Amino acid sequence: MFRQTLLAACAVLCVGAASAQALPAPGYDATLAKSLGGDDRGMHAYVLVILKTGPNKMPEGEARSRMFQGHFANIERLAADKKLALAGPLDGVGGLRGIFIFATDDIEQAKAFVAADPVIINGEMVAEYHKFYGSAGLMAVNDIHNKIRKK
Repeated sequence: MFRQTLLAACAVLCVGAASAQALPAPGYDATLAKSLGGDDRGMHAYVLVILKTGPNKMPEGEARSRMFQGHFANIERLAADKKLALAGPLDGVGGLRGIFIFATDDIEQAKAFVAADPVIINGEMVAEYHKFYGSAGLMAVNDIHNKIRKK
């Protein structure tokens, strides 16, 4: 009798656990998940690009300023087109200068985005590419950033 009761209790718990796994997480927003390209885990496939110091450091001056203006314009354009989820500088230690996280899982496509950047064209920086799987919430960062930046 004890064994039958124990088996019945286990069956109820196992069925309950399986049902709980099938239910969406509390607070799940299907519309938001879809708009951000999230999978069932709320994740998205990206390409992470690490920008490193390149072979041609341009001297300070007007040409260098124009190059970096073009670099920032390229970042803004890619972000506005929802191709770039996140970008930012690094501390320069070990030649590491910055990162891009592109909203694609295709390294060749990410290479095409980066190839148009003036810091790459001028050899100021070189790029290293890695597949990255992270929160689809990164796709909302640029919209949030535009609401919190003063300049």
